[in-house]
Amino acid sequence: MTDHTPRIVRTDTPQGACAQLHGRWGAAELGTRRQWAAVSGQLQSNPAAPDLGWDLTPLQWLDHVGAQLVWNHWQRAWPAQLDCTDAQRDMLERVAELTTGTEPPREPWRLAEEVDRLGLLVLHGVNHARHMLEMVGQLVLDMGRLARNPRRGPWRDVSGHLYRMGATALPITALVGFLIGVVLAYLMSLQLRQFGAESFIVNILGISLIRELGPMLAAILVAGRSGSAITAQIGVMRVTEELDAMRVMGIPHGFRLVMPRTIALAIAMPLISLWTTLAALAGGMLAADLAMDISPAYFAQALPAAVKVGNLGLAMAKSVVFGAFIALIGCHWGLRVKPNTQSLGEGTTASVVTSITMVIIVDALFAIGFKNIGI
Repeated sequence: MTDHTPRIVRTDTPQGACAQLHGRWGAAELGTRRQWAAVSGQLQSNPAAPDLGWDLTPLQWLDHVGAQLVWNHWQRAWPAQLDCTDAQRDMLERVAELTTGTEPPREPWRLAEEVDRLGLLVLHGVNHARHMLEMVGQLVLDMGRLARNPRRGPWRDVSGHLYRMGATALPITALVGFLIGVVLAYLMSLQLRQFGAESFIVNILGISLIRELGPMLAAILVAGRSGSAITAQIGVMRVTEELDAMRVMGIPHGFRLVMPRTIALAIAMPLISLWTTLAALAGGMLAADLAMDISPAYFAQALPAAVKVGNLGLAMAKSVVFGAFIALIGCHWGLRVKPNTQSLGEGTTASVVTSITMVIIVDALFAIGFKNIGI
């Protein structure tokens, strides 16, 4: 019975050592793990060398799988001594022709390219900063123009933005604020109860919610809600060429687009912040009553003594800055949108990320600055 097992038999000839291939070297025989391991081991025992000849004529079958295996073992070069049939040589030549080359080596790290990339990022950031500075300067000029002639101001636009960015944001900010207050009160009650300091929950909730968390939480919600809407609105105007039409008609973008949104959000943001803080205090009051038996009457009575009025004033001042910057950032990215949908999506995403980052940075600056002056 004929043995079809793929194998290598090493023989000695007058020309020197020769490796003869026997059996069937095909996908069916080499597909099993056992046969593949056996053939691989025999190939490793017969490394390709100039003085080693190869004889493929005893093979019963050779397909592209076996030919690829042998060609790779030869390190993709023809051996000095090779005996094979014309069909086997044609198959090996096709395998050699279709075999892909090795992956080109990666280019070494170059300092100049990294410096160039960093320089492009810096120039890109400087370009954004210059555009923001121009927008702020134009806003100051537009505010002066509005102060000289208030009757010609875009008050209907301001009132419309007040409703869309302020009144319609009250439900979501109240819900999130209430839940944050409940969570904070519940988590703090677990710790304060261990030391018998349940009454201090009023101080902790009052300071954290009125001075920090309330304004910042409201600003983050407004940045994600209204900041993205501002960018999307102005970006769509760019895509539909409305901005170009306004420029042709002599309608300034700053006076009719940037200033109304900035004024509206600067007015609405302190009110939203106060609304969110009250909702958070209500949630904390409810959780304190349920978890620590601190009545709402005691909570309301102790809150004014625990939190000074200056903290509320600081929170309102921060909220005005938050609102103005969120509107300016939204307008900045909206005006830089290119007339295509991909740029509109990228601008909206960048607007939200930049606004939230700005809120956190400005809040940290306020915290550091007013801590040094004793507020």
